[in-house]
Amino acid sequence: MDAPVPDGVVYRLLYRSRNVIPEQERRAVLGHLFSQARSHNKKNQITGALLLLDDYFVQTLEGDEDVVQSLLDRIKADSRHDSLEVLDTGLVAGRVFARWAMARVAAEEDQPDLPLIAHVKGIAPAAPRGDSTPEQEAVLQVMREAARGKQPV
Repeated sequence: MDAPVPDGVVYRLLYRSRNVIPEQERRAVLGHLFSQARSHNKKNQITGALLLLDDYFVQTLEGDEDVVQSLLDRIKADSRHDSLEVLDTGLVAGRVFARWAMARVAAEEDQPDLPLIAHVKGIAPAAPRGDSTPEQEAVLQVMREAARGKQPV
């Protein structure tokens, strides 16, 4: 029997995968994907952030370990990804993306991170939510480095 998880502690997983959606179809396919993901994540109390850079996805997922692992299994089976690598997992003191069901992480630190809204025709930025916390910035920096092929430390 597993030991109970202390209050506030959450499972966090970080992965990187290659985006294999044809360039001309990406906007519409990603809009549909993000709409489904936002709904699924909200229903299953999964939070996180997504970085799209060139042909790579880097995503942080936070939530119940079994639920996050189940979602990872679905992502691994998704034909829109390949070369999936789990970069980091573990229990952390709390969610750093508690208000983020889905967002686009800027590839550069001096660009704003944007919450996303999915539309029938694709994806579009939502209204910004304000500054990120130091905890978020630490995770976002790891994501940016992972998108450039660097391994987290």
